[in-house]
Amino acid sequence: MSWRRLPLGPLQTNCYLFSNNQKECLIIDPGGEAKKLISLVQKQHLIPVAILLTHAHFDHIGAVDEVKAEFKIPVYVHKKEKDWLGDPSLNGSEYFMAGSVKVNNPDELIQAEGEIQLGSFTLKVFETPGHSPGSVSFYSKEEGVVFAGDALFAGSIGRTDLPGGNHEQLVKSIHDKLLSLPEETLVLSGHGPETTIEQEMDTNPFLNGF
Repeated sequence: MSWRRLPLGPLQTNCYLFSNNQKECLIIDPGGEAKKLISLVQKQHLIPVAILLTHAHFDHIGAVDEVKAEFKIPVYVHKKEKDWLGDPSLNGSEYFMAGSVKVNNPDELIQAEGEIQLGSFTLKVFETPGHSPGSVSFYSKEEGVVFAGDALFAGSIGRTDLPGGNHEQLVKSIHDKLLSLPEETLVLSGHGPETTIEQEMDTNPFLNGF
């Protein structure tokens, strides 16, 4: 399997294409610039299986409808943020942009932690709230990578001053769910470069004491 990071949209949010040898792929957090994303998928002859959302802030969902319509694939989001997709006051777009972002209802709701099977992909879902109530992280044990959304960044953690944010809850999520992964696990964040669990345990100033 392989992954590719594409910074997209007004905040250059990382969208990830997670693909296998059969050219199937998962599209994680398509935040904007739908035409650019669709073109890249087509040029690489990838076969999208699903759209996965780590959470439903506007900068992670902006291209969802166009990508879904192009590839006829389901959209997954945590049940706590089902209503955020179409509500600019919840997804944050009314606070950050001149316009507003509204996305159609998802096809599948993530109800709880556990494994999900999408095509030939097997991912473990961790609930990692704090940045937002329904934030999740997608972990591939086979590949040693975790798509952490805006929970954990290289040298930082997600902001918690938006609706539903909670700093203490976020730090607990990171400690209990992410830092328990093997230290060599690659962390693929919603913004910025990749990092590792070991690197963040050793150097992240927001996680001192853990």
